[in-house]
Amino acid sequence: MAQTRIVASVAIRDSFIDYVSLNDWMNAHSNEWTGQSVPLDAKIFGPAQPDDLGRPVMAQESPDVIATSGKIAATAPFGQRVRVIACGAIAREVIAICKTNDLKHIDLVCLPAIWHVFPEKIGPGMREAIAEARKEGYSRIFIGYAECGTQGELDKICAEEGIERIGGPHCYSFFTGNETFLANTDKEFTAFYLTDLLARQFEAFVIEPLKLDQHPELRQMVFGNYTKIVYLAQTEDAELQKKAKWAADYLGLDYEYRFTGYGDLTPAIVNAAQA
Repeated sequence: MAQTRIVASVAIRDSFIDYVSLNDWMNAHSNEWTGQSVPLDAKIFGPAQPDDLGRPVMAQESPDVIATSGKIAATAPFGQRVRVIACGAIAREVIAICKTNDLKHIDLVCLPAIWHVFPEKIGPGMREAIAEARKEGYSRIFIGYAECGTQGELDKICAEEGIERIGGPHCYSFFTGNETFLANTDKEFTAFYLTDLLARQFEAFVIEPLKLDQHPELRQMVFGNYTKIVYLAQTEDAELQKKAKWAADYLGLDYEYRFTGYGDLTPAIVNAAQA
C-alpha cells in the first residue's frame, strides 16, 4: 500500500496527528506534545508526501508505541494480534479505548481521515489494506468503519473476507449509540453533525473542500436547509466546544451540544479484540 494512503497516526497520551498544515501543527502542539516531532521522512514513514488537501503531514515518535508506515503496533505476540483498519477520523478514540481496556494485541492502521469527504475512496483503500494485512500474516482483521457512505461496498468486502465492521450507518450514529440515533432520525433531518475531529478540523473537512472561504455564497446553497449544528462530543473539551459554536455561527445555524463519549465504538473494538 502506498505510504500516502495511511494516516500517520501515532499515540501520545490519547492523541494522534490530524491532517493540518505544518505551521498550524507546530502552533497547536508546540507545548502540548512530548517526544521529537519530525516530518514524514524516510527515517520513519518513507518519503514525505502531501495529504489529500495538498498539505504536509506531520508525524511524531513516542516511547508509548512502535510505529511504522502509519501503524500503531501491538505489544502482544504476533499470533494474538488483531489488525484494526480504521478511519483516521476515529484514531484518537480507538487509541483511547485500547488504552482504557488494556488491549495490547490491537494493531491499528488508519486510512486518511479526509476520505470522510470522499467515501468512494474507502472501498479500494480498504481492499489494499486488507490485502497487506493478509500478506503480513494477520488472520484476525476488523474494519474500523461503519457504512460511511460507501454504498454497500464495505459490507461487500466484509462478506468476501469473512470479517466484520463497526455497526451502524456512520460515526455520528455509533458515537450516539445506533439505536438512539436511529430512533431520532426523523426528528433531526435538518441537523448537521460534528464530532471531536470535525469540530477540531472544521476548516479542513468542511470549509476548504467546499470552498466556502472562496465562495461565501455557497454557504446558503449548501447549508440552507439545515437548522442547527449538533456537536456530538467524545470528550468534554471546552476549546472544542468553542470551535463547534464558531462553526455554527459561521454557517448561520443554531448550536446544540451533546456529550456522547465513545458510544457503540467501545463494545465494537472490545468485541473485535476478544473474537
